[in-house]
Amino acid sequence: MASTEDVKSESAVTTIVNLAEEAKLAREGVKAPSHALLSVTKSLVAGGVAGGVSRTAVAPLERLKILLQVQNPHSIKYNGTIQGLKYIWKSEGFRGLFKGNGTNCARIIPNSAVKFFSYEEASKGILWLYRRQTRNEEAELTPVLRLGAGACAGIIAMSATYPMDMVRGRLTVQTEKSPRQYRGIFHALTTVLREEGPRSLYKGWLPSVIGVIPYVGLNFAVYESLKDWLIKSKALGLVDDNNELGVATRLACGAAAGTVGQTVAYPLDVIRRRMQMAGWKDAASVVTGDGKTKATLEYNGMVDAFRKTVRHEGFGALYKGLVPNSVKVSVII
Repeated sequence: MASTEDVKSESAVTTIVNLAEEAKLAREGVKAPSHALLSVTKSLVAGGVAGGVSRTAVAPLERLKILLQVQNPHSIKYNGTIQGLKYIWKSEGFRGLFKGNGTNCARIIPNSAVKFFSYEEASKGILWLYRRQTRNEEAELTPVLRLGAGACAGIIAMSATYPMDMVRGRLTVQTEKSPRQYRGIFHALTTVLREEGPRSLYKGWLPSVIGVIPYVGLNFAVYESLKDWLIKSKALGLVDDNNELGVATRLACGAAAGTVGQTVAYPLDVIRRRMQMAGWKDAASVVTGDGKTKATLEYNGMVDAFRKTVRHEGFGALYKGLVPNSVKVSVII
């Protein structure tokens, strides 16, 4: 989503918060500015490597999810998680499981860099408004306001790197039988820009932004509610002597919260991917994989995409690919 996937993690928001606080201390003289820059650079590189490893680990599930989301309902090739993975392996080999993953990983460092600096500016703006509203110049950001700043930073970072996500979707769904092949991220970007215009690089951006709101809100609310309930009820003996939850329990709460948020926001992700395919003259052939139909995929916006999807394929089409996506979220968390 962000894409929402770029703002869908409490740990990611926490990392940005910690980085911003460290930079703030550095500017105040606790650390030399050069040390702060080095620390931020190290954190971005480390985060990029860790993010690349985690995304690569779940890349087969991510590709299958996208294929399930956009495949032509009249030419079903992928029918479920196990069958879909087996079909990709059989028809495209081991490398087929990781198609589009390079572009996905390439987005990590620029996305994180934009998110970091955006978080700092968003925090300043929100804090200024908060202090004016409360008439307290000593007020500090609350956890909810920090979460809001993190969501704003995530949306800005997602928007800045969205063209890479858009072409990643197209690179992911093309197969060896596709009538035309994008040769890589730069070829895809230049081809889309030349043939469809600059606005095409932002197809599906609106549902991506809207999807952040229910995901972040529900993720935070469900996580905090589960944590508070477990601590107050002391259910299943999961609370330690310090009245705190263990790491494994907090991770389980995070996984449950992430699953709820993903499920509610998931239809927006499906629509985003379908809108990214719209206007691509070979999209129908690419999605079916064998060129049986040359029908053009066209949507007149997000609402039209929702309407046509439900009308032609039923409400269940809005949740195509949910199973591999849920498995992927649990693995990442």
